[in-house]
Amino acid sequence: MTDALPDAPTGRGTGRLERIIALRVREYRRAAGLSIAEMANRVGVSKAMLSKIENAQTSCSLSTLERIADGLKVPVTALFRGIDSDREAVYVPAGHGAQIVRRGTRVGHHYQLLGELRGPRKRLEAVLVTLTESSEIFPLFQHPGVEVLYMLEGEMVYGHGDARYEMRPGDTLQFDGEGPHGPGELVELPIRFLSVTVLDAPPEG
Repeated sequence: MTDALPDAPTGRGTGRLERIIALRVREYRRAAGLSIAEMANRVGVSKAMLSKIENAQTSCSLSTLERIADGLKVPVTALFRGIDSDREAVYVPAGHGAQIVRRGTRVGHHYQLLGELRGPRKRLEAVLVTLTESSEIFPLFQHPGVEVLYMLEGEMVYGHGDARYEMRPGDTLQFDGEGPHGPGELVELPIRFLSVTVLDAPPEG
């Protein structure tokens, strides 16, 4: 005979951790095909206690969680899966990216910042670059981290160190930002490409 508990924890006054554990214990128990009574007997806790855990009506000790995890044949950390699911995201509607000024601005390069995301170890910056004017002088860039270019429109020859790459729509170039890089020849205007730079985040002081 299987249990007939509600599909989601109904405990009141409990925290998010208890609710996550409740969902995971119920999820793994059902995947194992066990009733609450069978599971309680397997791990050596009362049926009433296990029911409270699955309904987020109580906080259980680490030793109890270890016994439950052993009974379910999963690592203890599996019972916490989802507790850190809230992650930062950056959304920029079309045409709303901030215009930024860089060395190339003075020679007809336009830079639109599409977002910047900072994690504990990495920082990511996405920029839409548009080249609309021919120029005989092109600035070279150098910076820490890794950069990825994805060509959207037009055609250009892009330099990195001593190498030259013909870039057309759909082409991708990934390189070490420490090497001098930048457009070397604008073959077909206008030119648009997405630049994504990944940097090590500075240590927190």
